[in-house]
Amino acid sequence: MTDRGFVVVRGGALTTVQDRDGRVGHAHLGVPRSGALDPGAAALVNRLVGNPENAAVLETTLDGCAVRPRCAVTVAVGGAPCPVRVDGRPVAWGAAVRVPAGAVLEVGTAVRGLRAYVAFAGGVAVEPVLGSRSADLLSGLGPGPLAAGAVLPLGAAPGGVPCRDGAPWPGVPGELVLRVRLGPRHGWFTERALRTFASRAYRVSAASNRIGLRTEGPPLERAVTAELPSEGMVLGAVQVPPDGRPVVFLADHPTTGGYPVVGVVREADLAGAAQAVPGTAVRFVVG
Repeated sequence: MTDRGFVVVRGGALTTVQDRDGRVGHAHLGVPRSGALDPGAAALVNRLVGNPENAAVLETTLDGCAVRPRCAVTVAVGGAPCPVRVDGRPVAWGAAVRVPAGAVLEVGTAVRGLRAYVAFAGGVAVEPVLGSRSADLLSGLGPGPLAAGAVLPLGAAPGGVPCRDGAPWPGVPGELVLRVRLGPRHGWFTERALRTFASRAYRVSAASNRIGLRTEGPPLERAVTAELPSEGMVLGAVQVPPDGRPVVFLADHPTTGGYPVVGVVREADLAGAAQAVPGTAVRFVVG
């Protein structure tokens, strides 16, 4: 067996393999896009270790993970700020770090934000499925969440020189502001509901996950109470289930749905949703 790989010591609350782009172009087959919830962070950690921006990385949730590389490898941890240690010694977050063979790389609990990204020089080389190495929690495609004892392969080390300097990272917002274009079913809601949607504060629910960011706050009243046949769903769609609380669809969202979509969030704003911890204030800005 090749030594280009690592052993999972601690999988954490939820650590998955993700690439930046996911499975683009398969929605007509019922396959979600998947991919990193914070694609900018995934691309940046890859650049720090000399990888192509779409190389597969680890996406951790809240409490990080721990792995033991079988070979010496350059790594970078970014996204949500968190402590990083190699064999118990603190090392830099947001910069390229050399990890010796057999040492334990530990990604700790996020200080701010929710999801950290771990890049290895050469990328996580699990077998691609439909053009992506990403784990999809909804369909089950790709590798499963990391579990202790699992061994994952690494690709060949890139020929480029890793970036030894740190990189500027966007801050984790204290308030999540999501710009929304109304439609296609905003006519199914009362005028009062649309005013509420655009003016009232919501909070991120603890029930949020990679499929969708659920909100807590004032419910949106329907003007049309009829059943809606299932129709196509897109990344960023704000679906309103029967309880009236908006749900923002994220990377593992279903490709069809039967609840009305009041609007669609701009894709550029969804990285903030990836880092929003439960209780974070949410404002929808319509325009």
